[in-house]
Formats: sequence, structure tokens, C-alpha cells
Amino acid sequence: MEHHPTPRQIPVVVLAGFLGSGKTTLLNHLLHRSAGSRIGAIVNDFGAIEIDAMAVAGALGDSTVSLGNGCLCCAVDASELDVYLERLAHPGTGVDVVVIEASGLAEPQELVRMLLASEHPGIVYGGLVEVVDAAEFDGTRAKHPEIDRHLALADLVVVNKLDRAAEGGERVLGLVRSLSDRGAAVVPATYGRIDPEFLFDCRPGGERIGQLSFDDLHDHHEGGAHEGHLHTAYDSLSFASALPLDPRRLMAFLDSRPEGLYRIKGHVDLGPYDTGNRYVVHAVGRFLRFYPEAWGRGEERLTQLVLIGSGIDTAALRKELEACTNDAPQADEHGMWGVLRYVQGLEEGPEGDYDD
Repeated sequence: MEHHPTPRQIPVVVLAGFLGSGKTTLLNHLLHRSAGSRIGAIVNDFGAIEIDAMAVAGALGDSTVSLGNGCLCCAVDASELDVYLERLAHPGTGVDVVVIEASGLAEPQELVRMLLASEHPGIVYGGLVEVVDAAEFDGTRAKHPEIDRHLALADLVVVNKLDRAAEGGERVLGLVRSLSDRGAAVVPATYGRIDPEFLFDCRPGGERIGQLSFDDLHDHHEGGAHEGHLHTAYDSLSFASALPLDPRRLMAFLDSRPEGLYRIKGHVDLGPYDTGNRYVVHAVGRFLRFYPEAWGRGEERLTQLVLIGSGIDTAALRKELEACTNDAPQADEHGMWGVLRYVQGLEEGPEGDYDD
């Protein structure tokens, strides 16, 4: 089985939530904590701009970033959105992740559909993040009952402003979890502080040379009271195996992944089922893709995965992954069908159009 190398793909995250929920605060927090990573953003439905981490957090505030060449609210189909994504995903920009901050009254499902319909080879859907104001949740829900639908679609829900909610927000957290029927990770937060690892891989802060990073400007300001106060309440599991994984067992594991398991990243060795390639795994919420990549000459053949979620049983997940290993020398003729369903260009079914 031969595959062409998969080009580097940049995750595109949709950041949604009603006005005042704290989306811009969360975006600014990501910029503060981006390490050496470079974030691109399409902000408030008005335009696309490459965000240099050292320049934006202070300048963005609650205002809208607009460009003279158009606005996102006019991008009525995936091809027009691709025009903005092309600018941000161009290799010359050095962007590592794109965040679309939707307006407070946007319909996030439409943005997600546009991303999944995108034909741009340089991007991959990175998940729908819904931000909730814990202190105003009841009132917002009464005025905007569509929030239930938004929560049901979300891959990650950030219950923000818990410091202002009655009784610490436990009632709101429980209600939000009951409404997030896609098994979304529900993360409590204050001031929009979540760990960026939920959304993208942070580069080491010193990686860039000849260009100030955001860390250079803000590390000496961010100590003291804010140090370590990420309020993420998340768990992670790192799994490695020298034994190949059985594709049928792996798909059974992925199909039954539990509530709160927000992200799976890494690559798997499928042994005799494809001796020439490893398969990069990209899972966000219920969204799943595999990307075949040729093994390097002399490269050690390992499965290496990282699982990130909220309230997950890491010990049980490790046992389930260990049960996926298989050292059989022969491949089942039809064993790869489940995996190939989620290979770009070959996949079929509900995961591809976000209808699962």
C-alpha cells in the first residue's frame, strides 16, 4: 500500500460563544501562553489577519480586526473562507494554528461545515470550542435557547467566569455537561485560562531566532498572582508501544472513546496491515482523521499517542490501548477498512460531514 506524503496541515479551531462570554479574553490568554507558536486568527466575522503573538494581545482588546479587502461575514461558502485560510496557512507565515473567533450571534455549525467542506490541503478542522459565561448562563439560555444546540455540537466547552457564579458554578457545570451530548470535554475556567495544549502543540519558547516571541515580551510580567493559575482540570495520557496495533481493535477503541476525551494525537504502527506507512491520528471530540506517512529509513517503528480530556480514566484508557496491540505476522484482508474510512479523500460516512 503506497501513499503520497501528507502535507503539513494547520488545525483550524472555531471559537464560539455569546457576547460577553469571554472569547476574546480566552484568545488573548492563548496568545500569552503560546510559547514559541504563532497563532493566526479570523476575528469576529470581519476579516482575516496574521497574528504575530508579540503584537496582538494588547491591541486586540474587545475591538474588531478588519481588513480593507473584505469581511468574513461575506464568506458565504467554503471556497470564500478558503481565501482567508490560504493567507494564514501559507508556509511563509509560520502560523501553527488558526483560531476563528465567531461573533457572539454567529451560528457555529455553519462555520464548522464550511471548514469540513474546505478543499484547502494545508488545513484540518481543529474542533469547536464553545465559551459559556457561568454567571449569566441562565439568562443567556432564556434569551437564546439555541445555546443548547451549540453546546450539543461542541467538542470542548469552556465554562468561564466561575469566580462570579453562585456556589462556585457547580450547578452550571453539571447542566452544561448534560447538554453536551457529543461527549465534549467541559473545562472550568476563570479569565479564559485554559491550557493551550487542548488546542495546539506549543513550540518551545526559544525556538524562533531573530524574532521576538510573545514570551520575550511577557514572561517578566506574568509572575506573581497569575503564575500557574490555568484552572484547566484536565488529564492527559501518553501511550507508547513497540508492538503494532490491530486496526480493528483500534477502531473499536476510537468508536467507544468516552465523554470528556477531547483530543487524541500521535501516530500508530499497524504492522503487517501497512508495512510502508505509519498513520498519524487526529481526533477532536468525535471528529477523526488518519494521515498515512511513510516510515523513515531506519526509523524505529513505534505507536506513540497522547490523549487529553477532562474527567477521563487514564488507567482504563491505557489498558484499552494495550488490548489493541497485536503481534500477528499476517494481516486480515479486510482489517484496514475501518481505518481507511477516515483517511483524507477516502473517508465516507457521518464523521466527514459532522453529522454523527
